[in-house]
Amino acid sequence: MPILIDFHALKDILGPPLYELEVSERLSQPGVAIGLAWTPLGGKIMFVEASRMDGEGQLTLTGQLGDIMKESAHLAISWLRSNAKKYHLTNAYGSFDLLDNTDIHLHFPAGAVTKDGPSAGVTIVTCLASLFSGRLVRSDVAMTGEITLRGLVLPVGGIKDKVLAAHRAGLKHVIIPQRNEKDLEEIPSNVRQDLSFITASCLDEVLNAAFDGGFTVKSRPGLVDSKL
Repeated sequence: MPILIDFHALKDILGPPLYELEVSERLSQPGVAIGLAWTPLGGKIMFVEASRMDGEGQLTLTGQLGDIMKESAHLAISWLRSNAKKYHLTNAYGSFDLLDNTDIHLHFPAGAVTKDGPSAGVTIVTCLASLFSGRLVRSDVAMTGEITLRGLVLPVGGIKDKVLAAHRAGLKHVIIPQRNEKDLEEIPSNVRQDLSFITASCLDEVLNAAFDGGFTVKSRPGLVDSKL
């Protein structure tokens, strides 16, 4: 007799699911973004979460972070503070000084795993931009890249493993540094066909790709186009 393999049969044969895809659920509120990390066992997706509360301008970091990750977090908040008016980012009191009477808590879940390395800067910036703008980051986007204080995006390592991790998680778009574009040749063609890659050289390009409809820069009032 023919043997029918359906959903119920698979569950009996393979057992319960080992992994749960929780991407959409985790990104259902502002202040969450998906980064890509490299580990000795391969790439993995990494959620970055942020919240704000009344306080004295303190930045709290949790999640077993190394010194480089802590530096990335401080760089991210400094860049956002210096560009708050440009992107019309305000704290709960409507101030462009994002730390005015405000504390920020950045959390990297899976705290039992030590996380370090220069690749989370763009994710932290995107997470905080979501928090202070009240906008949701696209749930099908993951990113990797380090930043400078001037908003440049620097190349990172482990691109192949990171992209494979995004593909396994069912994501559709991956933001990588422009200088890592050459590393895409190492990725299997079937994986490249399933993903859309955005190469970014600056944080403006990262934010435009991470949010639906882009991340519009607030125009300065009173400026007119010159005819000269």
